[in-house]
Amino acid sequence: MPGIATGARVTDVPGEHSPTTSRLQAVTAHILFSARTAIDAVRHNKLRAGLTSLGILFGVASVIAMLAIGNGAEQEILQQMKLLGANNIVVTPIVDQTEGKVDDKSGRKESRRFTPGLTYLDALAIARTIPDVAAASSEIVVNSVITREGHNRSGKLVGVDSSYFGVMNLHLAEGARFSGSHYEHARPVAIIGPGVKARFFTTENPIGHAVKVGTQWLTVVGVLEDRKVSTETAKRLGIRDANMDVFVPLPSMLLRYRNRGEVTQHEMEVAAREGNSAQDSSETDEQRAEKRNYHQLDKIVVQVTSSQNVSSVAEVTRRMLQRRHNDVTDFEISVPELLLKQEQRTKTIFNVVLGAIASISLIVGGIGIMNIMLASILERIKEIGVRRAMGATQRDILAQFLSEAVMISLAGGVAGIVVGVALSLGIERAAGINTIVSFLSVALAFGVSVAVGLVFGIVPARNAAKQDVIVCLRYE
Repeated sequence: MPGIATGARVTDVPGEHSPTTSRLQAVTAHILFSARTAIDAVRHNKLRAGLTSLGILFGVASVIAMLAIGNGAEQEILQQMKLLGANNIVVTPIVDQTEGKVDDKSGRKESRRFTPGLTYLDALAIARTIPDVAAASSEIVVNSVITREGHNRSGKLVGVDSSYFGVMNLHLAEGARFSGSHYEHARPVAIIGPGVKARFFTTENPIGHAVKVGTQWLTVVGVLEDRKVSTETAKRLGIRDANMDVFVPLPSMLLRYRNRGEVTQHEMEVAAREGNSAQDSSETDEQRAEKRNYHQLDKIVVQVTSSQNVSSVAEVTRRMLQRRHNDVTDFEISVPELLLKQEQRTKTIFNVVLGAIASISLIVGGIGIMNIMLASILERIKEIGVRRAMGATQRDILAQFLSEAVMISLAGGVAGIVVGVALSLGIERAAGINTIVSFLSVALAFGVSVAVGLVFGIVPARNAAKQDVIVCLRYE
């Protein structure tokens, strides 16, 4: 027609909704109506719905607790790796060593070979000779008494070399580390733990002041950061709780206190007298072990440049020390990383077992939901027929019963999340296991509960939707 341009586009009239918007509103209204119907049905049978959701409740609670224990174990292992060092190898001496084999015929032992024990020269040889070794730190520990201003307390004096604090991830809160002059001249200086500072320096800064350890006065040059380590963790991992320790340079320890690598005339006379007399019953096992200890060092911590080379460096270290000690195995080598990996594997197996139990609970709960929903169809068969006669489609009936199954499962899931969080806190307090409930675990448990309702509710919902209208209306 004249005056009308061809190909003109017809735009939406303002104030009217587009087809897409109308469809979205219809779907939203349908979902809300199905949800309200499901809530009314669940509210009408509260006891039955509650008992049906118990399986989901226990399953979700198990999932929450399992993930909380797993997250706590992972966090604990990461902290332990930080304490020990991911690439460290620990060499410790064996004090009670018996050499030689018993001859069955003669009953005599072979003569024991001489061994110098674990010495500082061993640590130097490991650091200089073995490739891929970043540092080899030495440690000597002596039980002593700390005294200042009339107060005294037992503690441990630890002799360390220049690489010790870096290898053991120990940081200073105040002061500075030992200098080269402190090591070269065996200065009477000390770095104290935070417990020593709190006990003996309550009102003043300890830097520059002296504290008496044993028979020597030591000038404090630094204070360690407070690193909270439980006694059980420290004992299990073989690390030091430096809270009440006093650290001195290794040369100061060997010169001013005791060097077990040297045998003095006094020690020989004391040993001779003790050999002729009865053993002192007042001595503790630790004191007797200290007298028998001929090792100059109490520990060597070898830091490897790469974690891939830890096992090979440990084997090379073992062979080197075996030769240096005349084939006498008076030392023990442990790899903390391998111990932690083994512990992590054990905890992973434990989590898998918990996961299997939780899965069984969820499956049982889902079967319970399916069973109740199938029984509910027979009870509400007339309702289905009336709704179909009033114009409801099969999709409407499917949505109604599927929403009800999801509602029951969701209620159990929400209750399971609350119970799971409470269970995680209870396990942490009762068993002393670190547990961490994360948002991811809560979201996962919520999603699992919805998925169980959908999976196990689809069959009853389809069964209800396929019911014949005439049969439903005539059902008695």
